[in-house]
Amino acid sequence: MANNPLSRLAQQGDSDRVLIILQLHGGNDGLNTLIPVDDYDLYYSRRANIAIPKSNSLRKYIPLDSTLPLNKQVGLHPDMQAMKGMYDQGKVAFVQGVSYKNNNGSHFRGRDIWFMGGGSDDYFSSGWVGRYLKHEYAPLEYPEDFPNDDMLDPLGIEMGTDVSLIFHQENNIPTSLSLNDPVGFANLVEELEGFQDKDIDPRGKPPEFLDGSPYGREMNWILGLEKKTDDYAKRLYEVFQAGGNTSITYPEAYPFNAPTGSKRNHLSPQLKLIARLLAGGCKTKVFMVKIGGFDTHASQVESYDPTMGIHAALMYHISTAMKAFQDDLKVRGLESRVLTVTTSEFGRRVHSNGSYGTDHGTGGPIFVFGRGVNPGVIGQVPDMTRNNIEMQYDYRQVYANLLKDWMLVDEQIINNDIFFGNFIDGPREEGGFYEPLPLAVQVISSTESFIRERFNLGECHPNPAIGKTTFSFLINAEGLVQVMLYDGQGKAIRQLVKQTYEPGEHRVEVDLSGIPAGLYIYKMNIGSFEQSKKLVVKN
Repeated sequence: MANNPLSRLAQQGDSDRVLIILQLHGGNDGLNTLIPVDDYDLYYSRRANIAIPKSNSLRKYIPLDSTLPLNKQVGLHPDMQAMKGMYDQGKVAFVQGVSYKNNNGSHFRGRDIWFMGGGSDDYFSSGWVGRYLKHEYAPLEYPEDFPNDDMLDPLGIEMGTDVSLIFHQENNIPTSLSLNDPVGFANLVEELEGFQDKDIDPRGKPPEFLDGSPYGREMNWILGLEKKTDDYAKRLYEVFQAGGNTSITYPEAYPFNAPTGSKRNHLSPQLKLIARLLAGGCKTKVFMVKIGGFDTHASQVESYDPTMGIHAALMYHISTAMKAFQDDLKVRGLESRVLTVTTSEFGRRVHSNGSYGTDHGTGGPIFVFGRGVNPGVIGQVPDMTRNNIEMQYDYRQVYANLLKDWMLVDEQIINNDIFFGNFIDGPREEGGFYEPLPLAVQVISSTESFIRERFNLGECHPNPAIGKTTFSFLINAEGLVQVMLYDGQGKAIRQLVKQTYEPGEHRVEVDLSGIPAGLYIYKMNIGSFEQSKKLVVKN
């Protein structure tokens, strides 16, 4: 029994981790996403007509993290407030300057390269996720051995109506299924003539004398796929219903000025569906979601306000949809199972053009989201004197390290069978060695130390206090700090602090006159961070 393929599959199924690939279709402008702080003047001079303001504006860039070295400090687009909150909670990592050698700035060729997991001279007919899934479930073959009692669900699911190269197998069909609506999909399959009457099959069963012939084998193979489609449709309908509705509100529209086609959040329903499928028991390993509109040659920003426009709406959609998704996963008890990573075929040029836009470039940033992320910023701010963003990391480094640390894939399989090279710690073509990228953790632990190094509420001195006391706090970026005093029943007694502070450590003396003796709680709030401490007041 130990050699039975299904028994082996069950042994490999110990990890229930899920990887979501978020495609930013069209080539995201990384410099208006992660704005250079130390080189801001040079950034502004290269793209003055689209540059995000750093001061003297109600909508200016959001400083990410003052505890980082200067060459890593960035500001976020003003519509990425939700992203800042996730970062401060230790749920986001950024990787700067991701590309591949000899990037030619082509949408179609660039997308194929990122999806196939090769270099600029490679033309693989399979995708890196397809190869990963093939080895994850070996020795079973897809589609012949699926679905089965141990794996009832599609190996991969791509939101939309087509299947990308990333899921393809060599000389075989893709290891994924495209999906928009599980209920509609199930109803559509059930309405097909071949599934209405199981005794009569009008699809064209080949006559018996063709059994064993090439024609007969092909027809039986196609009919088998139709049967699998029926099985998958019913299964997805079941897990969708079992997942139930969420208590989390997903964002639906951009609240500010943007072209009509950019207002709707197309990412929210995709992520919402994935959370529901997973909550219902779906065991699919890899999902792909998409959001388009990043090919911003013209009108990337509004002529009257560089913080508004198409790109602003996209940044808002990603930030708020991912925040809702993470909250949804948390309330459903799934937060420790799911990691999301972005992909985009290229970045944009350092300099803007005369049409309030940016043209095709090379490198750009990648985002990683989730409870299992190793938070922070990897890589330096791009060189603003160049025309293109230089490559700091090969995109295969990012995905190879995620397969190793998050999906727990053996390094030999990653090197030999998925990326056909060692992009984890192997030799570089230009000399030296790749260094492992700590993007995800194999064992999920607390992010408390990451948060404590960036935000902290200190103890009061004196405590117990008579008349007044002093406390300290640490923040990692400029922001509105509020400190409220509560009594033992949780009733708000007095606002002790409500003021905008620069990043760093601050000491504040507060007046306690008129407050009766007793035990109190003082709570600090800045952005998504909250922390409380006890205070004893004496008269």
